[in-house]
Amino acid sequence: MSGGKAYVIGAGLSGLAAAVRLASKGAVVELFEAASFAGGRCRSYVDPVLNEIIDNGNHLLLSGNYAAREYLRVIGSGEALRGPRKAEFDFIDVRSGARWKVAPNDGPLPFWVFAESRRPPGTKPFDFLALAALLRDHPDKRVGEVIDCKGPLWETLLHPILLAALNTEPKEASADLASSVIRETLSRGGQACRPCIATPTLGGAFIDPAIVFLKSKGAVIHLGTRLQSASFSVDRIQSLEAGGETRKLNARDIVVVAVPPWIASTLLPGLVVPDEFCAIVNVHYLAKQPEGGPPMLGVIGGKAEWIFAFDNRVSVTISGANAIVDEDRERLAREVWEDVGRALSLTGPVPAWQIVKERRATFAATPAQNAKRPGSRTQWHNLFLAGDWTQTGLPATIEGSIRSGNKAASLALAALSL
Repeated sequence: MSGGKAYVIGAGLSGLAAAVRLASKGAVVELFEAASFAGGRCRSYVDPVLNEIIDNGNHLLLSGNYAAREYLRVIGSGEALRGPRKAEFDFIDVRSGARWKVAPNDGPLPFWVFAESRRPPGTKPFDFLALAALLRDHPDKRVGEVIDCKGPLWETLLHPILLAALNTEPKEASADLASSVIRETLSRGGQACRPCIATPTLGGAFIDPAIVFLKSKGAVIHLGTRLQSASFSVDRIQSLEAGGETRKLNARDIVVVAVPPWIASTLLPGLVVPDEFCAIVNVHYLAKQPEGGPPMLGVIGGKAEWIFAFDNRVSVTISGANAIVDEDRERLAREVWEDVGRALSLTGPVPAWQIVKERRATFAATPAQNAKRPGSRTQWHNLFLAGDWTQTGLPATIEGSIRSGNKAASLALAALSL
């Protein structure tokens, strides 16, 4: 590519997406990652307590996540997303034991809201007009300023879906980010919101094949190598200091920085980034759900929020978890298991468990924090940003991460070809 090299800093999902896009277009890629593994928050590993491969967190994708699906296709992992052929979401209220399904029809015209068996209990068709109000642009407004955050539709559908997607208390979250979630899912119909779960693991689907792909394209990958510093002129980045070596950049070299925002702000002078974050707590149990149960179950009225069933384990995700992230681990495991037992009809003592806490899992999806997200371009014409914390128009999700990497790579490719 005109003699230039592409340096990618960070091998989380956004960095890998950028590197994959660059390498697939013929760029010479050199990738640096401070950790001894790739994947960042999207990784899998053998847990010593459970003696099972677990994901760092449970990540749900949807059939309409086009960037994620294309990324998987390119790295040869196109069959890694598994889920039902129809859009169906199972829920239980653990207080009353009531169970129901939310089942949007395939097309964008929402006929499903007129079928009592396909919408949450207690809701009426005209309740869904709240979605129309949310879909309009509402700069700098919170969800609670746009729609009424109470009632059956809010409690049984909107709150759990928006909390999972935004990882922020939905009432206080950005109305525009909430709108983007609804616009790309429910408003497009069931064909766009079929639930998809990475198989066999997150790492096996998104990370390991990407590393293999990059190596096949001649990319050089440095794990356990942190970028210590960089030097800048007025309009370009001039050198990188990593692993004890200084790499001076020539006129055609480009850099994609795909590290967490709190690190990016220390590396790049003057960069404004989100600085408030929300936690996610995942609890993994060595247990099996009864035969025929749903692979994913939304929980209303409990501490657990979403239950994922795998071959040999059951995993629970709790979003917006700042209030519980410091709770005693044993008590938390016991209380969450009570919800799991009610939801999956499991009895007996708490099985072997593991808790994974991500204190800064995502930026807080409030209007103020959303306004701090930088674009992919920077003041330096050969340096670009990637990360779910950049201005993707989406909250901090896998889809947003990959789109950010793709955008940074596209801008970098244009710079390489000059």
